[in-house]
Amino acid sequence: MNASRLVLAGAAVALTLSSANIGMAADNTVGSKNVKHVLLLSIDGMHAVDFYNCAHGIAGVYSGEPYCPNLATLAKTGINYVATSASKPSDSAPGLMALVTGGTPRTTGIYYDVAFDRTLDGPQITTGTGLAAAPCTPGAAPTGTTTDNDQGIDLDDTQLNGGGDSGAGSIDPKKLSRNPAAGCAPVYPWDFLRTNTIFGVIHAAGGYTAWIDKHPSYAMVAGPGGKGLDDYYAPEVDSNVQALPGVKTSQGTPCSPVRDATAPAWNASFEDIQCYDALRVDALLNEIAGKSHNGSPATTPAIMGMNFQSVYTGESVSEPGVGNGGYQNAAALPSTLLLEEIGSVDTSIGDIVSALKDRGIYDDTLIIITAKHGGSPIDPTRYVADGANTPATLLGTRIPYSESPLNPGGIGATEDDVSVLWLNKGESIPSAVELLEQNATAIGLGQIYYGPTLALNYGVGGWEPGQDPRTPDIIVTPNVGVTYSGSTTMIADHGGFAHDDTNVMLLVSHPCFREQTVFAETATTQVAPTILKALGLNPAALTAVKAEGTPVLPEVWSQLSR
Repeated sequence: MNASRLVLAGAAVALTLSSANIGMAADNTVGSKNVKHVLLLSIDGMHAVDFYNCAHGIAGVYSGEPYCPNLATLAKTGINYVATSASKPSDSAPGLMALVTGGTPRTTGIYYDVAFDRTLDGPQITTGTGLAAAPCTPGAAPTGTTTDNDQGIDLDDTQLNGGGDSGAGSIDPKKLSRNPAAGCAPVYPWDFLRTNTIFGVIHAAGGYTAWIDKHPSYAMVAGPGGKGLDDYYAPEVDSNVQALPGVKTSQGTPCSPVRDATAPAWNASFEDIQCYDALRVDALLNEIAGKSHNGSPATTPAIMGMNFQSVYTGESVSEPGVGNGGYQNAAALPSTLLLEEIGSVDTSIGDIVSALKDRGIYDDTLIIITAKHGGSPIDPTRYVADGANTPATLLGTRIPYSESPLNPGGIGATEDDVSVLWLNKGESIPSAVELLEQNATAIGLGQIYYGPTLALNYGVGGWEPGQDPRTPDIIVTPNVGVTYSGSTTMIADHGGFAHDDTNVMLLVSHPCFREQTVFAETATTQVAPTILKALGLNPAALTAVKAEGTPVLPEVWSQLSR
């Protein structure tokens, strides 16, 4: 694979961001002495220990030899933060927002891709994931609604292009939650976000911006108004699998015909997910080469990047007729299937680094490799999937019907290996907590947050003026390994507060860096202000950074200043 590859147009995808969000930018006008470009990569699910094992080797794999040579090479000129924590909850949406805003859910308002807002009403039509249509009267008091900001708001989430342009233009406004205080206008994901983002700040400063992700809804990263991105590409990961003519995996395997035609979606197959990632890596290589993701003339972005799905698929999926991914023990010895996914991503990273060198920008590019979230449990003996005994099921009619698992055709509760709970107006929180605690064994209760233990980090939620309409009433974190799902095709999940959910890799690499390991606790929220400062911009331009006092990564600034 080399940097000259183009993403081939065809039936697979429509290849442009909606015209409202894209513009031909002039040359970048941002940058500092050593950094003119930033490459941000999220290897979703990649724990700090996964990077440790693959860079150093672990008994039982390759005779103890390293198995991610490209990542290991970047570490030779990198700062490795081994005690990094992702967002809590550790869902993809708040995890991504932490990286690009510098804020936690308290400030961003993003608790989950499917959450709840007491000030909004439901969509005009039912979403693709089952959130039912609901009435909305302009100027009237809101009823509150589950907010669907994942694949459910695609025009057609069975199609790889989301039924549109594989970007913001694939979002169906009729499936968006609506704001009665604004005449029942649909609330787009980028306006649902309460803060600005690195893309918006860099774009406003004259930098060309690009991002690649897994759902059209994650155009949220553009920030308020949706104008912070020059190039956004997000083929739908939950769509039906199809052939990708001209696309090859990082290992050189053609993706046409379909490698695993029995899989219901890209992220349900160990083979197909590699093709999905390869399609998007091709787009990133185009951007590095000074083109848009589809190969049309553009400029190399000041900020660019993507997420990888392969590793998380490798650690969490049990594929019928193929086998289990995940780990073999609590030391994070990868299964053969997970090992293949780590190798696939590592090879792609080697291709990306080669593209930077071919473009002549490697020496002034800061490379940040981290993860939106981890996955729990690593220890395969701890996994328990129970979709019957969940906090939301136990509370039943005390929670909104749009969130209730008692709703047979609904989108379901905000539960994975965490339970995030909003109660109906007027319900007693202490009474609900008492019921949960009385059934602690049945629901695998580990820890429960409400009242001051919740307000400390998330504010006071509620229906009254001065209360946060998005803050949950209760968060339940179950015992390690307990997942509120009856799925037989998963062996891990994410969303919770457990160490395996939140302890992710964070490697910051630049050719001028000396190798360094940082053992002090770090947060992924520190990535955003660090990116701005590296590009010569003010980290305080991020509203979440200013509100929360999020610091830059001091080691990065120290090494760049040498």
